[in-house]
Amino acid sequence: HGALCTACRAAFVVYRPRCARCAIGMPAGQPVCGECLREPPPLGRAAAPIAYGPPGDGLIRHYKFHERAELAALLAGLLREAVRDEPRPDLLLPAPLSEERLRERGFNQSWEIARRLGLRADARLLLRIRDTPHQVDLPLDRRAANVRGAYAVEPLRRAEIEGRHVALVDDVLTTGATAAEMARTLLAAGAARVHLWVLARTPRPDAA
Repeated sequence: HGALCTACRAAFVVYRPRCARCAIGMPAGQPVCGECLREPPPLGRAAAPIAYGPPGDGLIRHYKFHERAELAALLAGLLREAVRDEPRPDLLLPAPLSEERLRERGFNQSWEIARRLGLRADARLLLRIRDTPHQVDLPLDRRAANVRGAYAVEPLRRAEIEGRHVALVDDVLTTGATAAEMARTLLAAGAARVHLWVLARTPRPDAA
């Protein structure tokens, strides 16, 4: 049924304990990883249903880079199941694309997922104001600088952020640099707290 056969669904959808702040895989009974204890991220919580690896990484790449927007319903269903016990946000905001990237890709993959989650979602409140090189093309230690200052809240709508619980929606979380920059932008605009709902979390670069 849908884009996944039974065997691939079983391999793809493997729920496991994750750090509550960055969604990295963790042993059971340990709610927060050591890195988040040492340097707490601006995200209050992070949730991800799957690890970014075979066969799911191929499915996400087809969705994102090969104009397979029809996969959004399947992927949104996986994310909806993963966050069913998370605190309900006042607003869902998809990770925005620059105009150049939107023209290149043809659709915003995060928005197509966010608008199918059954909560209030808005694609025009958090803006991408600066185009940057693809994060995947950069060394891990350069990704934070690459996205610094790349986001802004729509100036005429800042009041809609103030005091609100916001959940960011994205497809893949790697270093967390992009999510952290978006979260800092929203907190500076007055958001009470910012959580992240992401479809897939990569393992740490040094993981076996």
